[in-house]
Amino acid sequence: MANEHVDVLIVGAGLSGIGAGYHLQTACPDRAYMILEGREAIGGTWDLFRYPGIRSDSDMYTLGYAFKPWREAKAIADGPSILKYVRDTATENGIDRHIRYGHRVKRAAWSSEDARWTVEAEVGGKLQSFTANFLFLCGGYYSYEGGFTPEYPGLDRFQGTLVHPQNWPEGLDYAGKQVVVIGSGATAVTLVPEMAKTAAQVTMLQRSPTYVVSRPAEDAMANWLRKWLPGQLAYDIVRARNVLGGMYFFKLAREKPAAVKANILKMVREQLGPDYDVDKHFTPTYNPWDQRLCLVPDADMFLQIKAGRAQVVTDHIETFTEAGIQLTSGQTLDADIVVSATGLVLQVWNGMEVSVDGRPVLPSQTFGYKGIMYEGVPNMASAFGYTNASWTLKCDLTCEFVCRVLNHMKKTGLRQATPVNSDGEITPTPWLDFSSGYVQRAMAKWPKQGDRAPWRLDQNYAKDLMNLRYAKLDDGTLRFTNRVGAVGKKVEKLAA
Repeated sequence: MANEHVDVLIVGAGLSGIGAGYHLQTACPDRAYMILEGREAIGGTWDLFRYPGIRSDSDMYTLGYAFKPWREAKAIADGPSILKYVRDTATENGIDRHIRYGHRVKRAAWSSEDARWTVEAEVGGKLQSFTANFLFLCGGYYSYEGGFTPEYPGLDRFQGTLVHPQNWPEGLDYAGKQVVVIGSGATAVTLVPEMAKTAAQVTMLQRSPTYVVSRPAEDAMANWLRKWLPGQLAYDIVRARNVLGGMYFFKLAREKPAAVKANILKMVREQLGPDYDVDKHFTPTYNPWDQRLCLVPDADMFLQIKAGRAQVVTDHIETFTEAGIQLTSGQTLDADIVVSATGLVLQVWNGMEVSVDGRPVLPSQTFGYKGIMYEGVPNMASAFGYTNASWTLKCDLTCEFVCRVLNHMKKTGLRQATPVNSDGEITPTPWLDFSSGYVQRAMAKWPKQGDRAPWRLDQNYAKDLMNLRYAKLDDGTLRFTNRVGAVGKKVEKLAA
């Protein structure tokens, strides 16, 4: 039986994959595509995570698609609302009809002779093969199998319940319970105020502080504009304002970190009052944007701390006990439930094995081209969003770029697009310049970025807008080869 063939094979039916389907339908309407989704539902992150209070930590005017206005009142949206937005996008545009559920991609092999990928997916315990001219990885950057949980000393003694936000038990009852949330990132600052509404006490236990900023959950300007302007125009105006504002704040944080730090801490002190130990619990040792900032909408976490329903403890775990956690300072924390909000397990290329003309490709031995394609790997792209801004901003531009590449190949009659590194003096640097633990644990296995374009991964929307939407495609690095009709003739095979 012949393998099922499509022009473009997309991996993942989450925020990125549904966006990719829309862009292909719009810019490359003559190309057939399929989306392979390992799980049984659309939504990716927004379907997987079910912990209390789950929400975005980016505003929906930038996390939303450029082509589909966000029309809800809250700009900082809850998880179910975002999931509905993604699913509505898929249904309204017929993208859902292209999805194959329960297809977990395992490996992909490129053949230059055939100018196509052969992709194997596990379906019901068996392998099924597909072929495609182009492979677009939209499955995110972390493993769906489970999050990172440290080896806690004495955990076997603990008589309570330990959970990880990525595998939240359905129906977990925390009302009236003593809860300890271990961690200080976006998930922890989301969980603490939400659980504090009904728990007896919620303690956020952190080894070191994170920058926490408050902003209104609703965007007053956006809600006002929607009353007077067409929905798309109002959306575009707010989106542009938020993009520019975010870029300005990131630039300011890089150029004047001390001033930005002082301003963030000033706002925290205004929220918590002069007697609260902000230096100990909310003052990181690193500069703003060395790690991602944490967002608390409408100051919800600060309000719960002031009300006495939540507290922050900055210390290290000595050991778990039967009734909770003993800290190195000697303090003990009683706990009926411990939430290990300790991060994700990063996964490169959706955990897939990749080979090119029979040669295995190790991600760690490749450079990323414009943060989208990979050195020596033909006709493969991945969607990877910004760390200093909304994920979807970069993914929208990535999809546009992929469509440009596909249309260029069709126009020129060339079947293969391969980034080729001919500059032997490029200095490799980590794919992500982020000090967060979950990033540092994984970077050795990830592709590298270079110290100059086009191998540099710019965290800059304005630069990417020019480089991905308008810059020349045939730039001498991205090489287009393998002309249609070359079957049976010598085909160029690019060495590592």
